[in-house]
Amino acid sequence: MALHELSDKEVRNSKPLEREYLLADGGGLFLRVRPTGAKDWLLVYTFAGNRRKLGLGSLEAVPLATARSEAAKARESIKQQIDPQVQRKQRQAEQEAQRKILEATQARQTVQDLFDRWAEVDLVRRKDGGKEIRRIFEKDVLPKLGSLAVEDVKKGNITSVTDPLLARGVNRMAKLIFSLMRQMFRFAVDRDLIEADPTASIRKVKIGGPDVERDRVLSEAEIGMLCQQVPRAGLMPTTEAAVWIALSTLCRIGELLNARWSDIDLDHHLWRIPDTKNGKPHNVYLSDFSVKQFRKVKEFNSEGTWIYPSRDHKKAVSSKTITKQLGDRQRASAPMKRRSKSVATLALPGGKWGPHDLRRTGATMMTRLGVLPEVAERCLNHVEENRMKRIYQRHTYETEMREAWRLLGDHLAHLTKDLLEDAVASPAQESRQSKRKTVASHPKRTRITRSQGQGPSRQDAPNEKILPAPDQGDYQVA
Repeated sequence: MALHELSDKEVRNSKPLEREYLLADGGGLFLRVRPTGAKDWLLVYTFAGNRRKLGLGSLEAVPLATARSEAAKARESIKQQIDPQVQRKQRQAEQEAQRKILEATQARQTVQDLFDRWAEVDLVRRKDGGKEIRRIFEKDVLPKLGSLAVEDVKKGNITSVTDPLLARGVNRMAKLIFSLMRQMFRFAVDRDLIEADPTASIRKVKIGGPDVERDRVLSEAEIGMLCQQVPRAGLMPTTEAAVWIALSTLCRIGELLNARWSDIDLDHHLWRIPDTKNGKPHNVYLSDFSVKQFRKVKEFNSEGTWIYPSRDHKKAVSSKTITKQLGDRQRASAPMKRRSKSVATLALPGGKWGPHDLRRTGATMMTRLGVLPEVAERCLNHVEENRMKRIYQRHTYETEMREAWRLLGDHLAHLTKDLLEDAVASPAQESRQSKRKTVASHPKRTRITRSQGQGPSRQDAPNEKILPAPDQGDYQVA
């Protein structure tokens, strides 16, 4: 039978019969027509003395020209002693293997994928919605690890993130980032994304050194020194008040700087803190000492929502503001660029101190005054570590806490009363004396007096221009 016997018209017009039949195209290529009307190509050949059949696909998928091309390739393989059926199975096996590799590659989550999932499930529930952790990871972690498959991350990859930080001397940041990476990889372990946490075999003490328990507590003598130093340190009056509020209320400085006037009831001596570190609202019962400091702040920031507003008054001031101002004034070296020049003005003999040390100092003073440690812990808004106590002991300690804050406030008032008044008065007296000397050194300026409710008299200097004197108490002639 000659090759290429069939035409496209014959192939198209072939009709199904009761039984399956074949239309030959030559060279062993046939169009099979089934009773259902389905049509497909079949190559019949002999290999190693055995008659075999090789399907080449349906007519819909494989037109006549393509079927002839595939049949020619099969015949060429037979000439080379290669069975087309075996060859096809090998090709299919290779394609399947490649498909599985591709699927496995696509299924392998990268560190970036893991971080996105961790952020979506866990970080969104954190106080700032994970904003700060995102910033940290995008700066120091994801540029190095983001494209790696999670299961391929090793110890060396972890230390490649922390070692540069240690080299820069920012050990605390290195420890923080290591801790965050450990949280993320444990999240992956809990969800069977990986079998082992790559940070597990790295001792945290090796990342930035051992944790140092903070224990700075200001002595009563140092508090007395602060009374003298704070008014001379170039701080805003509202910042000065923040120092004494933090000490007398045991609050976290971020809670104070993010507080709203609607949270404060000075008439009833109550400060409600709705958003705290442990997620539970906290009531602070204000002593007379604390109320006095809040009223000082109100003299300057009485309008608007925030007790400590930002410059545009649209939000609260940054929670790091007070910490930076206090830190700048304890530097022993030259001031930082565009920062306060009042270095060393708040340095104390016991070493560097900050807002959190004031919180610790206040709690320590409470216990010295006879307040039970458990009550002081409640004033600090610490969560009871003993789970059974949390479950079964439901006493609120409200009365005891109120008394603890009163005792602390009264003691601070006693410690600081004379010192604060002297510290405030001394600079004012020095200023007035200095200004009087300045006026006296200019004999051409003639001081004239004014009567109550009247302007200055011009009888002694009718042709002179009148200016307010530096002390704002009298008038002087220029």
